[in-house]
Amino acid sequence: VQLPQINKKLLVYLSAVAMILFAIAHLTLLKLLSVVFPGLMKKIHLKMGEKFTMTQNPKFKYEDWGPSFFSLAFIKTVLSVNWCSLGLEAFEGHAAPDTALFTLDGQKTSIHRFLKGNRPLLDEFKQLVKDFSDVADFLVVYLAEAHATDAWAFANNVDIKVHKTLEERLAAARTLVKEDPLCPVVVDEMTNITASKYGALPERLYVIQSGKVFYQGGIGPWGYNPEEVRKVLEKIK
Repeated sequence: VQLPQINKKLLVYLSAVAMILFAIAHLTLLKLLSVVFPGLMKKIHLKMGEKFTMTQNPKFKYEDWGPSFFSLAFIKTVLSVNWCSLGLEAFEGHAAPDTALFTLDGQKTSIHRFLKGNRPLLDEFKQLVKDFSDVADFLVVYLAEAHATDAWAFANNVDIKVHKTLEERLAAARTLVKEDPLCPVVVDEMTNITASKYGALPERLYVIQSGKVFYQGGIGPWGYNPEEVRKVLEKIK
């Protein structure tokens, strides 16, 4: 049974409020534990890190990312991401928003131009591209930088600042292209319209079929699950 779109929008608002309250409560609890039981706090924090693979990334030590969760920049990021998500219009079974994008050479395009039949992170995603390129066209939309060095940043991460112009966003996207995602890479407008209508910050996976949202993944990093996309594409194949 599909919920009416107006009810889904209400759920978006309620989810955003709940997420903000949860983040603040979680941060407060961890901060208290860091004073009373610092060892326990770090153990819990590392367990959280496992869920979004931070502890598996050889580039990062706990000291690189752990303290950033206690910063004002983290709270600002939570508020910004959830504010952006209030514009979510992409719901399973409903029309997929055809938001404006830019190719890396600065040409304006849109989501629907990359749908199968309409057009002439990463290791798991690349494997999906290799395995299902015969049944689906893949597209990476580069959004606002999740860990900009002048916002909520991790130590020893790539040096990318908050994008102030389209040129800066295009330059940052070219850094991603160096990782060879095996599919086209485009960037969101500076209004972040795609991130908003798809509720995609900081990252999210979608499957669009015949102009409708066939699959909507969870919000990353915890909800980012390429294996779910694999199962969906296997059914289509």
